[in-house]
Amino acid sequence: MMFKATTPRTRPALRKVRTTAALRPLRHRLDPARVEEIPFRAGDGVRLGLTRVDTGDTGRPAVLLLHGHTASADMFLLPETRNLVDVLLDDGYEPWLLDWRGSRRLPYNETGGRYTYDDVALYDIPEAVSHIRERIGDRPLFVVAHCIGSLTLSLSMTAGLVPGLAGVVSQGVFLTPKLAGRTSLRMSVAGELLKTRIDHIPVDFRKVGLWSRYTPLFALASRRATCPDPTCQILHNSAWGTGASLFVHENLAEATHDRLAELLGPAPLWILPHLRRIELARSVVRWHDTDHRYRSLPPNALDAAGRIDTPVLLLAGSENGLWLDSQRLCHEVLSHRQPQLDVSYTEIPGYGHLDTFLGRGAALDVFGHILEFLGERR
Repeated sequence: MMFKATTPRTRPALRKVRTTAALRPLRHRLDPARVEEIPFRAGDGVRLGLTRVDTGDTGRPAVLLLHGHTASADMFLLPETRNLVDVLLDDGYEPWLLDWRGSRRLPYNETGGRYTYDDVALYDIPEAVSHIRERIGDRPLFVVAHCIGSLTLSLSMTAGLVPGLAGVVSQGVFLTPKLAGRTSLRMSVAGELLKTRIDHIPVDFRKVGLWSRYTPLFALASRRATCPDPTCQILHNSAWGTGASLFVHENLAEATHDRLAELLGPAPLWILPHLRRIELARSVVRWHDTDHRYRSLPPNALDAAGRIDTPVLLLAGSENGLWLDSQRLCHEVLSHRQPQLDVSYTEIPGYGHLDTFLGRGAALDVFGHILEFLGERR
């Protein structure tokens, strides 16, 4: 009997996924000698990173910057525009930037142990604040927080885990998250339909390729899109498939637009159950109800808002296509329920969500409101 020799099939190469917890390098135009990278571990052992910009002046108030989910400290350091760090340095502040576990510079949205926003509020933010206070002593410490960084900060604050801040600027959303009905529906449906097939939604079509399982998501995001760039489509036209919009397109400089896949990373689907619970409650609620490790976090941050011990500026673009009028709602609710709190609200005409920091004109249209708030309390 004769046997025909066959060539064994070659298995397709597996997609390379970064597993190291080392931070990706930051892109900036600062003198590298002034940029101090401080790796540290959160209370549960997760490796994170702080970045300090050395001003040479040990008497300056410090400002901690918190990015949104899937973004990173890069969003405050854009070399192609006058960015928030530039403005803070020129106005006499010492910037500190935290890359919490949802950062684009870290691998946890794609690999590693899964987490909820409880972990960010309980471990990441308080540990970062503790590190900074060890370095700055009794100097004032402010926080400027964006999106989920702001949302999780509200949970830390109402838990009493970061007392004594000099002031907080919250951009986009704080205690009362509010999504459009279609965004909430798509989030729920997508989470159920896709959870057995994928665990995150990427933004860089060049990396996943035409014949990937993600192609239908990019195709859906491209419907009625005015920009031909797939990354822009899935962010500006769809917000990772939710149907929301993350920025006003014309507010971005061309160089920033071309870097979107570098500035924003994959969105993990396994975080959606916590996000859905938060959105349905119209409040920041704890996910872990039975795990004693999280008992210091309030079940509902809005109900514990009386513990906030610092002035808060609620900031939002008038065209916020993701969180809508969440900040205005938060101001109205807190003014009614906690009138003793020092909470103000400012709306930026013509701006969306991310472009309040990434926009080419943000230094003129947005950052002045932040500096005014900080300056009155430094």
